[in-house]
Amino acid sequence: MGPGRTTARLSMSLRTVSVRRGGKWALRDVTLRLDAGERWVLVGDNGAGKTQLLKLLAGDVWPTPTGREQRIYRIGRREVDVIEAKARIAYVGAELQDKYTRYGWDLKVRDMIAAGLHGTDLLLWPATAEERGQIAAALRSCGLGRLAARDFSSLSYGQKRLALLARALAQEPDWLLLDEFYNGLDTAYRRRIDRVLDAARAAGQSWIAVTHRAGDVPRGTRGIIELHQGRLLAVKALRGAAAARLDPGGAPRTTPTRPGPLAAAAAHPPPDGPLLLRIDRADLYVNYRPVLLGLNWELRKGQHWAVFGANGSGKTSFLKLLYGDLSPALGGRIERKDSPAGTPISLWKRQVGYVSPELQADYTVDIRIRDLVASGRQASIGLAEAPTAQDRKAAARWLRYFRLMSVAGRRPRDLSYGQLRRALIARALSARARILLLDEPLTGLDPRQRTAMKRLLEPLMRKQLTVVIAVHHTEDLPRGMTHGLRLHKRRAYPTDGYFAT
Repeated sequence: MGPGRTTARLSMSLRTVSVRRGGKWALRDVTLRLDAGERWVLVGDNGAGKTQLLKLLAGDVWPTPTGREQRIYRIGRREVDVIEAKARIAYVGAELQDKYTRYGWDLKVRDMIAAGLHGTDLLLWPATAEERGQIAAALRSCGLGRLAARDFSSLSYGQKRLALLARALAQEPDWLLLDEFYNGLDTAYRRRIDRVLDAARAAGQSWIAVTHRAGDVPRGTRGIIELHQGRLLAVKALRGAAAARLDPGGAPRTTPTRPGPLAAAAAHPPPDGPLLLRIDRADLYVNYRPVLLGLNWELRKGQHWAVFGANGSGKTSFLKLLYGDLSPALGGRIERKDSPAGTPISLWKRQVGYVSPELQADYTVDIRIRDLVASGRQASIGLAEAPTAQDRKAAARWLRYFRLMSVAGRRPRDLSYGQLRRALIARALSARARILLLDEPLTGLDPRQRTAMKRLLEPLMRKQLTVVIAVHHTEDLPRGMTHGLRLHKRRAYPTDGYFAT
């Protein structure tokens, strides 16, 4: 245990607690008791209030005063205040990872973990000798000992997620709050995290894990909390057969990273259309590290490519190369339709829509959703200039198409994760995009939203749009995909097909 830490662990209770955000009730009359040693999965549709509940428990969000609310923390029988409780709770999710990217905070991995011990995002004072020992132990437990001196930004997506887990475990928390922690991870990294959490569970670790996929429930979880429109729908401790269905014998993760049999919908792809983009003999480096070598690839109108690969294989960098945010090393060449040498890349970007978790993390600007969608016609984060009548007309069209007119006047922070993802795809299409690049587009969406998004994309793919989608979960692909590309060990390999459901 940490210095001054007793052996008793933290329990948490909420009684008729509500939270109001953006003029709406995010949580309403929540009553919940969580005892030390328990491990729960928290489920619910996008916008149900799951993240708000985690932040409420973590002490990062305060209940809205109603005169009835109580948030109670106890260590053993002793009631403690929120400040003492916060030191025993570690919130782990993509939010901090996104914040480091958004603000360009490039700490060494060991310093990022040290900042967690101090309760800060940035390292404000050096770690003590004792803290350095805690940091080294946490890095070893997560298999990251050799990366302590690396810049956090230079890590692969999976390494960053493991580093965030090491930051949390170094604090020796009584509770881990895991917010969609397995999102965007391949099978190998899921198994590594499973092993780390198995060891934490054996030491008595408590947790609450938010997930939309049954395969993302951490092993050893023994209860379900279900939220619906901000209210508790169910709280069930699971035993026996019910627990086995939630955690079937600790079976290893089976998330596919390689293509499977050709989907029936793509068994007879349409004939190749005109060339849109061609890459010849391209080597791609990011932060002076080779990502892809000897890349030869072309995209034609009417083709729809699925891009597969493990974390760190270069999927996101490949999409950024297509979009124009990255360029090949000297000797490689990219040919873009209607963009001869010397054409400003901004003109190409107005024809290409690009949506990624990184872009979603960048959208903390104070802008209404109707203007966010209109900004796609300017290829900018936020509006570079006042939208024209034509911009607003195009934005309205795509807001209607993606069923977002009811939230057009709200701001990104007031939308659910799924609503904001749909708004960003609407933004990408508002500029008359003929190519749409999607990086894990359905990550973080509940099953209903995932199905709806695929069904919205499919008619666009049949009529006007060429799509390139990078995924880990093949069930996230819409019907109509025609080609597959697997990235492995800095090389690209065409594949025969994949599942699309």
